[in-house]
Amino acid sequence: MFSYEMFVCIFAVACLMGIPRATAASCEPVRIPLCKHMPWNMTKMPNHLHHSTQANAVLAIEQFEELLTIQCSRDLRFFLCAMYAPICTIDFQHDPIKPCKSVCERAKMGCEPVMKKYNHAWPESLACEELPVYDRGVCISPEAIVNAEGSDIPHSQDPSKCNPESNPDFPMDSHNSNCKGVSDPCKCKNVRLAQKTYIKNNYNYVIHAKVKEVKGRSHDLSAVVEVKDVLKSSLVNIPRDTVTLYYSSGCLCPPLTANEEYLIMGYENEEQSRLLLIDGSIAQKWKERLGHKVKRWDRANRAAVRNSSRSRHH
Repeated sequence: MFSYEMFVCIFAVACLMGIPRATAASCEPVRIPLCKHMPWNMTKMPNHLHHSTQANAVLAIEQFEELLTIQCSRDLRFFLCAMYAPICTIDFQHDPIKPCKSVCERAKMGCEPVMKKYNHAWPESLACEELPVYDRGVCISPEAIVNAEGSDIPHSQDPSKCNPESNPDFPMDSHNSNCKGVSDPCKCKNVRLAQKTYIKNNYNYVIHAKVKEVKGRSHDLSAVVEVKDVLKSSLVNIPRDTVTLYYSSGCLCPPLTANEEYLIMGYENEEQSRLLLIDGSIAQKWKERLGHKVKRWDRANRAAVRNSSRSRHH
């Protein structure tokens, strides 16, 4: 996998060898505002989407601004910039380096459910299947890029190491280098549980569950829960058993604590039969009255949908 250190070494060696300036001229500074803070500052056109200029790329990447704002995936910005403003080095000028397939899959898993809520699909031009796997070709991923001091950049920090509930070996304090820069990116939004929110967010599943374990492994975050009751479900079957809920943003949001019972509302990935915790998902400490409320809201919502359907047919 490609690293920032490798980029620095290649560039330094090239300068020492006196490579002609014309050879390096095909790399150009990154001018796309959304990509100004990536670990690289040089790119090359055309990019992986065949945009001939950065001006064209800017217009195309701006369509993802709303997804970046809601932070449906911590990998989305890195992935988009690796596609729209690919890293350019002296050794890889003819074939710009692509992002790794796993980076695309993480971005897609986090953001596609949000896009589907608004009747949009993951773009075919960003198909993950076309990208290289890190051990079979050159590609870049956040966890592969390190800075000169050797510590991880914010994209690759492991938020589980800053969560004492999921990893007690790494207490959260100012002396733990693993936690630097993680608290802000992983600050969870407080989604207020109300009937309006419930109807607007159109959750795929609602369950009463007891958390058995919260697993944090870099970008593969999940929670193992014991389902006590299924208040709502969609296409993915939810047994009254132990199931796994997958965080897709790289952050433990909404936060869950082992051995506590919650009312959990989230979304699903039908293709992988996964239950997801993404932006807008809710996890509140379980109270019997909350369960009754949600059942009333669901009945009222279904009745409203039926009445609306009848009105259209008349």
